[in-house]
Amino acid sequence: MSSTGGEGPVAVPEDAVPYAEDELPDAGAGATPGAPRIYGRDPHAESDGDGRGRARRRWWIAIAVVVVLGLAILVGGYAWVDSEANPSGPVGPQVIVTVPAGSGVGQVAGTLAAKRVIGSSLAYRIWGQFHSVPGVQTGSYAFERNSSFSAVDRVLAAGPNVFPLQVLPGFTVSEVAQRVGQLPGHGARAFGSLATGGTLRSPWEPAGSANLDGLLGTGVYVVVPGETDAQLLTKMIDRFDHQAGAVGLTAGSARLGLTPYQVITIASIVEKEGVIAKNLGPVARVVMNRLGKGMPLQMDSTVLYSEGRDGGPVTSKDLALQTPYNTYVNKGLTPTPICFPAPAVLQATLDPPSGSWLYFVVVQPDGTEAFSDTYAGQLANEALAKQRGLA
Repeated sequence: MSSTGGEGPVAVPEDAVPYAEDELPDAGAGATPGAPRIYGRDPHAESDGDGRGRARRRWWIAIAVVVVLGLAILVGGYAWVDSEANPSGPVGPQVIVTVPAGSGVGQVAGTLAAKRVIGSSLAYRIWGQFHSVPGVQTGSYAFERNSSFSAVDRVLAAGPNVFPLQVLPGFTVSEVAQRVGQLPGHGARAFGSLATGGTLRSPWEPAGSANLDGLLGTGVYVVVPGETDAQLLTKMIDRFDHQAGAVGLTAGSARLGLTPYQVITIASIVEKEGVIAKNLGPVARVVMNRLGKGMPLQMDSTVLYSEGRDGGPVTSKDLALQTPYNTYVNKGLTPTPICFPAPAVLQATLDPPSGSWLYFVVVQPDGTEAFSDTYAGQLANEALAKQRGLA
């Protein structure tokens, strides 16, 4: 049934939100009188607002995730660096690290990691950004494997603590003691007393002797922190033992009809008198020929040894010294070797060339010696040496 006035009432949707009376929207100019009003929000406006809200929420969630991840990385990184800086377990064996000139912390860290002193060079460099890492001096250092970063820094801050000690062919115990005395923690007098006290002996040393001249191995020794004089001297004795074994000293001496100690003594004289490699064998032959003929050796080097000298002129006064090391007035070998012979000199002494030489003298600036069988030949060679300004 229709009502008066035309169309029936307009139905209001159940989900429409009514406006308050004072919020009723104005139909506005041009609105059709009697047009129906729609009570509710614009669905398009509602959708836009929700989209912007969701976008803002996603943005804040992303920021929160980044912050949380960043904090997790920082915490994890700190824990990793700390575990590397303070490794678990005991320290390992000692290793030597040499720092070349111009090396930076990065290079040193890489070497330390390669030698397993530290676990990670990267962790050490990161740790160093927050700690006072010392400057690195050129030289050699002794570290223990699996060390803490702070322990590494203490070693670096103290400077090089590993030192080379060179024992040259021709040196004596006295000269080695002077070199040892230049090392931190060692003294020349203490080392000399130990070397001459008879406590540490060489297997090649005769009974009753306390003289290690000729019986210490030549070459370079690496002296590490805490190493005692006894440990160092033992290494020198052991090295000569190895060098003597390598050249077959025992068997070679027997072939010559000599004792090993006699061969070492001859080799020590050859070391001093031979000057250069090509002279060694012939000089050894001269010594053996003179011994075989019962002639005095007449070697300046033996007189100089008795005076504690290494080189220099030998005067008539020196030649008259009453000492068992004066081979001008005494026949036979000296009581002990007069220096440490190099392995090559031991070898040359064990296998000298054939020859009847009895004399020699330096005749060339490079140390070349001329050898002769007769005293007349020696005088001629001496004249040549004088002519060349070598005598």
